[in-house]
Amino acid sequence: MFSSSDKELNNFVKELNDLETEMLLNDELDTNNAIITLHPGSGGTESQDWALMLYRMYKRYAERHNFKFELIDYEDGQEAGIKSATFTISGEFAYGLLKSENGVHRLVRISPFDSAARRHTSFSSVVVIPDVNEEIEIEIKDEDIRIDTYHSSGAGGQHINKTDSAVRLTHIPTGIVVCSQSQRSQIQNREKAFQILKARLYQRELDIQASKRQELADSQSENGWGSQIRSYILHPYSMVKDHRTNCESSNPQSILDGDLDQFIDEYLHFIKK
Repeated sequence: MFSSSDKELNNFVKELNDLETEMLLNDELDTNNAIITLHPGSGGTESQDWALMLYRMYKRYAERHNFKFELIDYEDGQEAGIKSATFTISGEFAYGLLKSENGVHRLVRISPFDSAARRHTSFSSVVVIPDVNEEIEIEIKDEDIRIDTYHSSGAGGQHINKTDSAVRLTHIPTGIVVCSQSQRSQIQNREKAFQILKARLYQRELDIQASKRQELADSQSENGWGSQIRSYILHPYSMVKDHRTNCESSNPQSILDGDLDQFIDEYLHFIKK
């Protein structure tokens, strides 16, 4: 049993750690909400299932931190998992914390879809951008946008209203495509899609102006060998390792349950060196 003094000490240490983390979150957009898009790599069902595991991991991370999780677009995999998903995580310093997740994530495990129980390696890209506010002006010309509407579909019908209201925007000059199908009407989905497009165009402009293309390069890098930022090994041993900071954990299940704080903290210290 912990004594009251032990609890007070633990609370004090946690408050110090939280304060230190906030001091590291001093970039212009760190206080913004985060928009996250997941794309499985090659490998069919195996990679699509890995993307679904990451989806659950970020949802649980949001729950741990009392952040709001809002699904924007979700496409089921053919047999299992997901083909793609976009969602927002809203809360204090959400983008500043989750920008560490931007890049390719690698999973090694015994495949539950392989009757021979062989070991498989899967990849999924995680693209994290800040949700820009209305004060930031981004000009989007009507002639630069193609708008398509389609029938909404989602995770077994549980997360998304099945109506003819889904919207897909294609920004012709850049080739950026965003979708929204989580809102109740086509008008609301159109507004949400333009919000995401605005955020992506703003992030792109920041990368160009500052000549810092790392985030853009990560989001466009090959979704496979040699490009991963983090590996999750479930077989033949248990380990999660971030290849940028060398931060490691021997408890992958905890990480996949959303306990990402140690990796996020190490990354924030790493980029401030």
